[in-house]
Amino acid sequence: MEDPTAPTLLEAGDTNAVGRMLGLLGDEWTLLVLQRALVGVTRYAQFRADLPISNSVLTARLQLLTDEKLLERHVYQTNPLRAEYLVTPRSRSLWPVMLSIWEWERHWVADRADDLPVMHHDTCGHDFAPVLSCRACGKPVTAREVSAQWGPSGTWKRSVPEGARRRRPESDASRSQAGLFPETMTIFGNRWASALMGAAFRGVTRFSDFEAALGAPPTLVIDRLKAFCALGVLEATQNPKRPDWVEYHLTEKGRAFFPVVVATLQWADHWFKAPEGPALVLTHRTCGSEFVAIFSCDQCTAPLAGHDISIHPSRSSGTS
Repeated sequence: MEDPTAPTLLEAGDTNAVGRMLGLLGDEWTLLVLQRALVGVTRYAQFRADLPISNSVLTARLQLLTDEKLLERHVYQTNPLRAEYLVTPRSRSLWPVMLSIWEWERHWVADRADDLPVMHHDTCGHDFAPVLSCRACGKPVTAREVSAQWGPSGTWKRSVPEGARRRRPESDASRSQAGLFPETMTIFGNRWASALMGAAFRGVTRFSDFEAALGAPPTLVIDRLKAFCALGVLEATQNPKRPDWVEYHLTEKGRAFFPVVVATLQWADHWFKAPEGPALVLTHRTCGSEFVAIFSCDQCTAPLAGHDISIHPSRSSGTS
């Protein structure tokens, strides 16, 4: 039997761990299906009831997630045939990503705080907010304190998922109607948007550099930059030495998305292994060590573990 905890081994020179992660998580419906699975939804009808998703799209996403070992299809009835989709070690380990998304939305998206799940740390008995910290020194970390360099398998070309290089049907690309996490999905629920956000964190600021790094059509880059500026995660400024150059810099709101970026990169590095080595190497400038993220409880300061966290309904549902 195949080991469910074993990572996927990638081909040398092929799409790296970042590209594979963006190909999976940089898709709104995939991320929303996973989010529902992680809070206990298992059956097809439940997914349909919880999400404004068509049968064809849901079937395709469940098949993809099964193929990629994020869900396991389990037949619980044969006549008629009925199956449920269970989380696996690979999907359960996404809990830092989901916590980071919820925390970012709670602070940066208007009128969202009361609609989001309540995160409870069973170890200390308090509701909590996750704090991004450095495993080496234990100190809280911000985006400005971490540098990123390409690793042995890291290039821009290898970090963009193959599926993002082909134009997707308009019916599949227009997904704002899902509306459950609209601002997160603008940043992360699109493969090109995810890649562009990653480039911004790596210090890319000019339109031509975004275009060259991503290998994306100019109109698509312009569209994403405009959307990010409208969202308030990027701001357009003039270069003081070249007034004809417009630069795009992360805002405070944009930098606050860093825990989501780090959590997804770390998940990708664990589950997708290129023979050459990792795609990115992160360094914590404060202590000089390789940056490995841990998430701690803001109430008791203890490192968080998935089995010590309870997710409760939102306050707006009437449950405290």
